[in-house]
Parts: sequence; structure tokens; C-alpha cells
Amino acid sequence: MTLYVADPKLPWRDGDGHIAEPSLRTPLGILGGGQLARMTIEAASALGIDVVVADLKPGSPASRVAAGEVVFPLGWDDEAAIVTLARRTPTITLESEFVDASVLERLRALGCDVWTSPESLRIVQDKLLQKQALAAAAIAVAPFRAVEKPSDVVAFGREAGWPLLLKTRRDGYDGYGNTLVQEPDDAAKACSALGWPARRLLAEAFVTFERELAVIIVRGQDGEEVNYPVVETQQDPERHICRVVLAPAPILGEVAARTSEMAVMAVRAVGGVGTFGVEMFQLADGSVLVNELAPRPHNSGHYSIEACVTSQFANHMRAVLGLPLGDPAMRAPA
Repeated sequence: MTLYVADPKLPWRDGDGHIAEPSLRTPLGILGGGQLARMTIEAASALGIDVVVADLKPGSPASRVAAGEVVFPLGWDDEAAIVTLARRTPTITLESEFVDASVLERLRALGCDVWTSPESLRIVQDKLLQKQALAAAAIAVAPFRAVEKPSDVVAFGREAGWPLLLKTRRDGYDGYGNTLVQEPDDAAKACSALGWPARRLLAEAFVTFERELAVIIVRGQDGEEVNYPVVETQQDPERHICRVVLAPAPILGEVAARTSEMAVMAVRAVGGVGTFGVEMFQLADGSVLVNELAPRPHNSGHYSIEACVTSQFANHMRAVLGLPLGDPAMRAPA
């Protein structure tokens, strides 16, 4: 494994602006070096595709199985590291939505293909913009409202009812960055607890659901799409993490078909390319709401490594490299 450091004296573009030294470049780079990146590298290795991993610190889990590692010691906007990564690989994807879209824009300006695109990431990583995009595409979501001050929470509660959910617009996951607001008097305290006014917030109606569903959708650069079986996810109520995935979900065929169709529409609505996890709620009347999108391989799709003909990780790698997508079907009935 090679650790790459920035060397501004090394020429790396020819006279036409094309990246030089093609023999030294690795086909795929991943922003983020955790477990999702590591599993993507394992899928890439089956096709003989090398991967360079970028992370904030050296020695990440994915770097141990990668062809190279680029460290961003000053944060994701570290210009020297961005240039080094662009020099090392022509195609870049990401492991999480916590890298700001501006970093992807800079990499694209340096000549890299970046998937999912900065435009798509900018929508998905802000939960308000994400919900607005879904609603604009006529996809069913819970009622929501932007929150500029605690009185906005109170006003929304009068319309949508109590309790309601207050969420950070950026960088929340697995239940973190969310809080339940029971009554108007709790609004100011809840806003402060989530970091307001430094952090921007949104409010959502509290949804009583029968089960949580999820679908993995993969879209190629050319619009080719595959969807994995609809699964039911069960969460640990204290740790707010997914503990059980039932694949396929124990739901009626017509509900599964409608859920898959909504998931595909949701990824199209944000212009996604690559693997997306679509989290959804099934209500008591059988209707389904989209909760959130994740622009990367998702924990509800880990079962696909053993259970499906082509895993979500292999199809993510195929999608961002412009390769044909593989069969997502399960190998055997559950």
C-alpha cells in the first residue's frame, strides 16, 4: 500500500490540460476509508480494479486493502490533498454524505469524473433540500417545514400536531441529530440541544408507522437502473442502529411493487448515480412514505454480499465506472 503526499513541483498535466502519468493512476478513488469503502474495494478486486482511498487520518480500515491512500490532514477542503487525489485517479466516489459538495466540485474542476455528482450530493446532504426535491417530484413524504427560530417549531406543531420531530439539516445519521418535541414549551430547548442557531434545522410531522422498509437502488451514468428486493429493517431502540434486515420484506406483492417504484422515483428526483439507500415507512393503511436517502451503499443492503447475484458494492463500483450493472436478484428464496 502506498501513501501519497502532495508534491506541487511534480507536473501532472500536459499542454492540453489532461492529467499526465496514466501508468501511475488508479481507476477508482473513494472519499472516506471506513467499512463501506473497504467492502467496495473487496468487490472491485474481483474485477481486478485497484482503488485509492482518501481519509482524514492515515491507516483507515479501507486503506489496509487499498492500492493507495491519500490523507487529508487539514480536512476535506485541503487543497494539496485534493490535487494529489485528482492526480492519482480519474474517477471518484464517496463513502458518506458528510463530504461537502464543494470538494466534489473542485475535484471535477481538476478533471475527475465524480459520482454521485456535486449537484446531487448538495441536495441529498441537506435534508430540507432533499425533502423539497422529493415533494416536487410528487413523492409522498411526511409534512415538513424549515426552522429558522423556535417559534417556527411552535407554528408547525399547531398545523401538524404534537409530538413532532426536529432534525438537523446536515450531518445527522442513525437517529443522531434528531429529537422528539412533545409540546410548544419544549421548542426552544430542543433547538438549542441540536446546535441552533449555528446549525440549521427542519421540523417534520411525527409518523406512526407499521414497519420500516428500505430499498437499494443503483443508477448508472447512462440511466440504467436496478433495484434490489424491498427489505424490512428493525432498529435497536436505544442505540438507533439497524440490527435486523428481513429480505425480502414480509409485505404484499403490490405493496412491494409500489415501494420499489417510489424508491426509483426518489433517486431520479435527486439525479443520483451509483448505489442509493432509500429508507421508507409503511403506514397502517398500507401506504408508504419516503423518509430519507443515502447517496452510497447502505446498511440495509449488506445482505446482498452473500444473498444476491451482484452485491450493492459491486454494482456501485460498476455504476460509477460506467460499466454494465449486474443482476440484483436474490440467489435463493429467504
